[in-house]
Amino acid sequence: MSTESTADRILSVLEEDAQASYAEIADRAGVSKPTVRKYISQLEEDGVIVGYSADVDPKKLSSQSIALVGIDVASERYVEATRALKDLGAIESLYTSSGDHMLMAEVRAADGDELGDVIHDEVLSIDGVTAAHPSFLQERLK
Repeated sequence: MSTESTADRILSVLEEDAQASYAEIADRAGVSKPTVRKYISQLEEDGVIVGYSADVDPKKLSSQSIALVGIDVASERYVEATRALKDLGAIESLYTSSGDHMLMAEVRAADGDELGDVIHDEVLSIDGVTAAHPSFLQERLK
């Protein structure tokens, strides 16, 4: 038996395949289906599991472009700016960051032009946002 905790084994399976059934998770994590159900419910309740999603290859999306955008925010406007950013429909995900930028956002739009408009007209127009640095995703490699 692995020295990895039951919760970690279950999470590991879910990270590999968010569509795995309780039976598949139980088999791969070495526990029973009721144990999987109990742990997943607890992990969701505790906010460890915040959602389930599909990984997509941006190159295969004929009607969508994706960019990861590093966003800088004035510290005195941080709370208000992050709330406003979370409300933007084009922002799929928003993360705090310890890297070059305070925040990282996954932004989606119909094409590169629209994505640029979202960044310029919506992201940069939020009071407190001081800069946005997009990196357009080309092709998923893994």
